[in-house]
Amino acid sequence: MAGDINPMEQFEVGHLVDLKLFGYDVSFTNSALFMVVVFVLLAGFMAGGMKRQLIPGRWQAAAEGAVSFIDSMVNVNIGSGGKKFAPYIFSLFFFILFANLVGILPLAILPGLHTFAVTSHITVTAVLAFFSFGIVLLVGFWKHGLKFFSLFVPHGAPWPLLIVIVPVELISFLVRPFSLGLRLFVAMTAGHILLEVFGSFAVQGLNAGFDGSPVGFLVWFCSFAMIIGVSALELLVCAIQAYVFALLTSLYLHDAVHLH
Repeated sequence: MAGDINPMEQFEVGHLVDLKLFGYDVSFTNSALFMVVVFVLLAGFMAGGMKRQLIPGRWQAAAEGAVSFIDSMVNVNIGSGGKKFAPYIFSLFFFILFANLVGILPLAILPGLHTFAVTSHITVTAVLAFFSFGIVLLVGFWKHGLKFFSLFVPHGAPWPLLIVIVPVELISFLVRPFSLGLRLFVAMTAGHILLEVFGSFAVQGLNAGFDGSPVGFLVWFCSFAMIIGVSALELLVCAIQAYVFALLTSLYLHDAVHLH
């Protein structure tokens, strides 16, 4: 029906290039395109910042600051033995950050262009979460063997209470990848839906105002103010969600490396 608001349309994955490989659909989609865009931007950011000048420029200073930020996160939250995980935490944090920021670029003001937020898809956030969780399990069993299961037995807990504590600790551990992926997915999806809804209200209110309804201009003004507020909040959420994802991953790695 003409004029209907469909805030979920922006999340639809569309084929840009149809491809089949051994009977499987491996088409190049808009989601894949924006992942490539994120990779190119991140690679360009690091390539431009790795000039190794004695007196660093702004770009090099930004890149060095980014590396120092992740190095500090790893040292504080993983501790000894955590240095080897710094490249992964760095890649995780900045991929999510760049993907979040690219997803809110106002490209829709140009004809035929529309951004796609890859982190608003549960498939993407779930892969990141389960990959991180897989690394935690691999590190834990590689370093401690079966002793890794002692992670579910709090030190000093009374033996009778272990019947309850161990299952609770195990369940909370297994829930980690789900909460990690869902948190990012929900936060990004909710923000984009709000922007779409208020954007539609603003357009419809403006059209109603030009058609002679004074209330239409009021609706447009309120909706436009909300768009500005939500956009500012989205910028903050983009950074916070990337930080939380990387922080929790480093904390889970701390458990795998040091147990209790």
